[in-house]
Amino acid sequence: MTGVPGGFRLDGEVAVVTGASSGLGAHFARLLASAGAAVAIGARRAEELETVRRSILADGGRCVAVATDVSDPARCRALVDAAVTEWGRVDVLVNNAGVGYGARAEKDDPGRAAGLLEVNLLGAYQMAVAAGRVMIDAGRGGSIINIASALGLTAGSVPQAAYSASKAGLMGLTRDLAAQWSGRHGIRVNTLAPGYFASEMTAPLLEHEQGLADAVARIPLGRFGDQEELAGPLLLLASRAGSYITGTTLCVDGGWTMH
Repeated sequence: MTGVPGGFRLDGEVAVVTGASSGLGAHFARLLASAGAAVAIGARRAEELETVRRSILADGGRCVAVATDVSDPARCRALVDAAVTEWGRVDVLVNNAGVGYGARAEKDDPGRAAGLLEVNLLGAYQMAVAAGRVMIDAGRGGSIINIASALGLTAGSVPQAAYSASKAGLMGLTRDLAAQWSGRHGIRVNTLAPGYFASEMTAPLLEHEQGLADAVARIPLGRFGDQEELAGPLLLLASRAGSYITGTTLCVDGGWTMH
């Protein structure tokens, strides 16, 4: 009889997390640290980022924080370089940085949409390249996890074409990078696509009674997800427990995309 696998631990490994100043990014950073990884965290809001760093250190973890704008390739490299300088390696990248807004496409501002795509899609690409180069040079493989959304697979009740396009694009980025790097370099690349979870982005919906009711009505499990329900999926993709998973999208949405 096979026992419960211990491969979910990340002891001795180094993870980089973007968009880690609050919400899911901060949760992912704390989770990876609790699993044994040293964590380099990046986000634009330096003060909030420092708060997350201190909380990880207070819990006995290892963490460095670097103010990072993923739309700037030099800042992407600086975050990865900080991890290498501190600990000599990068094993896991969680591409979590993202922005969002709702707007009808015919009324949307092209400049605003371009800015969203620059952060959500181009930023993720630039971070993946920066981390991927380090992983390739080290020759130890690694794991890249692109945080997308169930909205990359289906339409929501709020019109947000630019956001949905960026998240669908992340899934395409995942597949191509997996094809390039998994077999040749042992770098697994996957997408984690959450459905509705309480966060800064979903706060306006949670405060809107009818919007909340409409969203929940489409979720077979009948509720928003809890951040802790992303812990297992993230660790699966980050760790040796998911060593045979690459190029795929893991949707954690309470069944929402079935509709």
